[in-house]
Amino acid sequence: MNNKLIVLGLMVTMLLCAGGAGAADTGSRQEQKDSEDTLQQTLYFGGDIITMEGDEPTYVEAVIERDGKIIYAGPKAGAVNNFAGKTLEVDLQGKTMMPGFIEPHLHPSIAAIMLPNDTIAPHAWNKPDGVSKAAKTPEEFRKRLKESIDSHAEKGKIHFVWGYHPLWHGELSRDMLNKFSPDKPVGVIHRSFHEIYLNDAAIALFKLKEEDYAGNPQVEWDKGHFFEGGWLALVPRIGPYLLNPDSYKKGLSMMTQLMVRNGVTTICEPGFPSSDFKMEYGLLKSEMDKNPPYDTYLVPNGTQLYGMAGNSNEKAEKMMRELPGKYNTQNIFFLPMQVKLFSDGAIYSLAMQMKQPYLSDEFKGQWMTPLELLKQQLSFYWDKGYKIHVHANGDLGIQKVLDFNREDQKRHPRKNHRFTLHHMGYFDADIAAQVKELGMETSVNPYYLWALADKYSQYGLGKERAQNLVRIKELTKRGIPVSFHSDFAMAPAEPLTLAWTAINRVTAEGSRFSQDQRVDVFTGMKGITIDAARTLSQEEKIGSIRKGKVANFTILAENPFKIDPMKIKDIPVYAVVHRGTMVRNQQTMAGADRDSHGCIGSAGYSWCERTQNCERPWELAKKENFANTTEAFDVFCNNSNK
Repeated sequence: MNNKLIVLGLMVTMLLCAGGAGAADTGSRQEQKDSEDTLQQTLYFGGDIITMEGDEPTYVEAVIERDGKIIYAGPKAGAVNNFAGKTLEVDLQGKTMMPGFIEPHLHPSIAAIMLPNDTIAPHAWNKPDGVSKAAKTPEEFRKRLKESIDSHAEKGKIHFVWGYHPLWHGELSRDMLNKFSPDKPVGVIHRSFHEIYLNDAAIALFKLKEEDYAGNPQVEWDKGHFFEGGWLALVPRIGPYLLNPDSYKKGLSMMTQLMVRNGVTTICEPGFPSSDFKMEYGLLKSEMDKNPPYDTYLVPNGTQLYGMAGNSNEKAEKMMRELPGKYNTQNIFFLPMQVKLFSDGAIYSLAMQMKQPYLSDEFKGQWMTPLELLKQQLSFYWDKGYKIHVHANGDLGIQKVLDFNREDQKRHPRKNHRFTLHHMGYFDADIAAQVKELGMETSVNPYYLWALADKYSQYGLGKERAQNLVRIKELTKRGIPVSFHSDFAMAPAEPLTLAWTAINRVTAEGSRFSQDQRVDVFTGMKGITIDAARTLSQEEKIGSIRKGKVANFTILAENPFKIDPMKIKDIPVYAVVHRGTMVRNQQTMAGADRDSHGCIGSAGYSWCERTQNCERPWELAKKENFANTTEAFDVFCNNSNK
């Protein structure tokens, strides 16, 4: 069945049945259209259609798509009168249609490793196959780790676990892992994905030798600990294990399910490859050959290709120029004349470089790239005319990049260079002013505030810095373009959650920090649509609804501009439309989870016997002044007596 006709249970001119079960219908889609049966164009109407064009929310009544492109966006009367022909009419029935969400910084390689393996992290994680519960104490982490090893570890085969963080989980070491697993190889990957701890069995499996890392200051051999530069040195050695084809393919398939569930129609990995080009590309292509409802863009990893090319920027750049011609497909695109480089360490490891010291000597800033090499690479790609993307987290890490680029701009001025800083965990107004002065752009991870601000107020940074992580308003008020990304798995691949965090600045513990840095809803939604497209230099193709652009849409149950901003992250995604083809999200399909009273759970409704209506519990709790809990809702509604 052509999925273009599957429309989420929304009213259309013809009703179709779609077989199969599962979270999302992401099966292979018909490539060649049968000229006799194919509908030439699709008309969308009957809901809030938000274009994301201009400086404020702009609506149109109707959109027409033909051959994967938008050919009309405007009044419905104009669509009906001027576009005669064979047309599928999609009545949105009050739902909201927006440009397809864009993830401008996401790592399929991390998704492929993290999703199929066990997750034991400080916060809960939604996976396609269920929820990995949070482990917030050392005792809980160790108990879960031991259970994971006992259940899944095998002799002669590496068992990876992701999510460890010492501020929640306490100290970890090679000796501790040896006690848990004396003969089964175990690797515990840090929450940052910049570190790993190995037991003796894993070191033996990987055939690692202490002398190979004797001069590396970011390897603690006795602890089995490899971090930042040590991790980068280790990854090529363990690549065949990290990229185990069976597990990796499963992880990529799970990632596709998350993309549909969360409304994403475009992803980009800045920094490809992470370790093994041939293997990573081949496995990624195997997933993209299934024709999932999103496109993948890739930005070459200047640091990794430098090493692959015999420590030569010239040879690495020559490789980059050849990548689009050799490896682009119908849905994988290497972005030409763009490169990714790396400044300081991970914020999750408290290894970002800070101008002021950490609260204790326990934490120390690290450089992912030695500064002399970073300066050399920045100048080299600047002079070649590249759009440069730089991973930079701490204020000192960002400042060094600014200083180096200032020198390059004086020596070799460029206009519209779109140099883009990524992540930007901590910075102040002075740095924001310098970013503006240098004509730079930004792609930030708002989730840092949600996940880390409370804990880092006590450890590492202190209140002043921790409560002012990712000061987005400092950027937007200066007119600096800002997109939001997950850097998956540094944050969930949930664009609405990223926008919600930037709009509300509420933490995991419910704290409301630096409320002066909240952005308005329109700015928040730009960060996952048109500004995210700009980060990739693709804003003329995707990111808004306009004639001539690709017909990528996300269909939502509610309009984010018309609800309480605190509810934005909970809006169900009903479908994605990718190049004109609609793929439903069965998990949130209208009516798919109606109970016997007709209440749609995926939209937040439950039956209330007392009111004889489908109610949203939190709204009723506020209206009737009772606690927002399941128990209080059932007591108020007399549901126990129904």
